[in-house]
Amino acid sequence: MGPLEWWWLRVLLIFGSFMLGGLLFRKFLNSYLRRLMAKTRLIEVLPAVLGIPLLIVFVVVGLNFALLEVPFIPSAVKEYLPLLFSLLLVLLGAVIIVRVGKILLEHYWAPHTETRSLIPIFSRILKALAYFVAFLLILHILGVNITALVAGLGIAGVAVAFALQETLSQFFAGLYLMSERPIRVGDFVELEGGQQGYVVDVGWRSTKIRELPNNIIVVPNSKLAGMVVKNYSLPEPEMACLVNVGVSYDSDLEKVERVTIEVAKNTMKKLGMEFQGFEPFIRYTSFGESSVNFTVVMKVREFTDKYLLTHQFIKELHKRYREEGIVIPFPIRTVYLRDGKKED
Repeated sequence: MGPLEWWWLRVLLIFGSFMLGGLLFRKFLNSYLRRLMAKTRLIEVLPAVLGIPLLIVFVVVGLNFALLEVPFIPSAVKEYLPLLFSLLLVLLGAVIIVRVGKILLEHYWAPHTETRSLIPIFSRILKALAYFVAFLLILHILGVNITALVAGLGIAGVAVAFALQETLSQFFAGLYLMSERPIRVGDFVELEGGQQGYVVDVGWRSTKIRELPNNIIVVPNSKLAGMVVKNYSLPEPEMACLVNVGVSYDSDLEKVERVTIEVAKNTMKKLGMEFQGFEPFIRYTSFGESSVNFTVVMKVREFTDKYLLTHQFIKELHKRYREEGIVIPFPIRTVYLRDGKKED
């Protein structure tokens, strides 16, 4: 047999060598990464994510050199084989970057940050950038002058930015809300206009708030980022529940304080709203036109618990005051007439 008749053996040897090299490199990489990242969660996923694409790289390179040894492939075709495989390698590189970046975001950044809602956004941005750079490299490999293209894209980008100014404003406001987290999904908030509700979604364009009647308020992020928002869930959802009460001037204020605190304690206990280390209390605040006014201070686990606690407390307090002879007076005003008489 002549040298040309052994071409198939050379093809097998070249392709087999690259395949073996790829398998050995994959094994070495897995072993090295396991030692390097033994104490991180990345060890569970990174070797598997990198292994197959890198093995494909060796296969592509080996196939390129092997096909060059096939005698019946025309020379004109062989001239384009390196170009074709270069394009494949660029695409593989983009895929590897996207997959590794996604893994790093989900398994390394996510456990160490509270802004997990930003991960899908950054993942999409990374994917777009990787494939855009791959597209430019492919054009460069094909002989296209990308300098003029990049300049044109820059001008077009400015025009698009002006056209999408409002959309971009909403997007960056959404990034601010997701990173700074002045509001979070599940928080109970009150807007400048007085609307109250639970945050159900913080998107890149708008934020959705569910009111207690189950209506949804959709607020553009640019407006939300610029308004004063009261967040009842920060720094923690627990908060004071204040109830204003007034009793007659004839009342024994020591007795009123004792009875009111007893009712507050019993009501919180009855509703399962007791707190370790907290006792309800009252504070007298003013002398009203017909009553001595005070505020009862209790505590709830979240904002909406105030409604039930206030409801039950008023019922229990009214009943107990009647039993104890404590009077909650009606508003009284004395009117003096011109003839010197007076009427109440």
